[in-house]
Amino acid sequence: MSRNLTADLAADLRMRIVDGVIQPGDKLPSENTLIGEFGVSRTVVRSALTRLQAEGLVETERGRGSFALTPPPSDAQPTPGSRPVASLEDRERLIEFRMGVESEAAALAARNRSERQLQAVRAALEEFTASGAHPAHAMKSDYEFHRAIAAASGNPFFSDCLASLGQTMIAMPRTRLITGGEHHVREHFEQVVLEHGSIYAAIAEGDGPSSSAAMRTHLANSRRRLRTPASGRRTES
Repeated sequence: MSRNLTADLAADLRMRIVDGVIQPGDKLPSENTLIGEFGVSRTVVRSALTRLQAEGLVETERGRGSFALTPPPSDAQPTPGSRPVASLEDRERLIEFRMGVESEAAALAARNRSERQLQAVRAALEEFTASGAHPAHAMKSDYEFHRAIAAASGNPFFSDCLASLGQTMIAMPRTRLITGGEHHVREHFEQVVLEHGSIYAAIAEGDGPSSSAAMRTHLANSRRRLRTPASGRRTES
């Protein structure tokens, strides 16, 4: 019986996260709230949260509660050739793929971008820089920054590639939620802002090799943040 209750609660919370009712970075209802809402025991609640943690949908920090992470694509019927990002290992492989694709896109953007496209990259950078206190907004503007660079490459296949990956290619970083308090969260975000700024500056200067290198460095750092948490726990980029 408890297994069914656990599965039912996990399914309900999973649906809320995937449907966007609970946004990436949002805090889930407390254990006591879930106990009252579903009429289940604390053991059932904790088992359901453990299941969602294993799926990469939730991160729980003792004393602070549980937070939603980036959900996988919710399409029941994925398009041919698409691959859901359903685990931390998938995210690591996705970053490796992006390193190859987006490094070349950045190099081409430095050579081919129009002034209007450069302004779009800058606008996305400014939006991201201003979004530090809002994790869900930061994810969206982070994605728009990378999309603007792909568009500036002049090759529509780069834009099509990032569009097919969707916003879920940007992981909700656990370091924006936990491990180290507000100082560590801000430090992480500011580092990503600097990396984005370096990419933009190289593209603005028309320096293809430096643009490619800056993008590769940014994504390599994202992969490192995924693999090596500051507190000894695994984190995402």
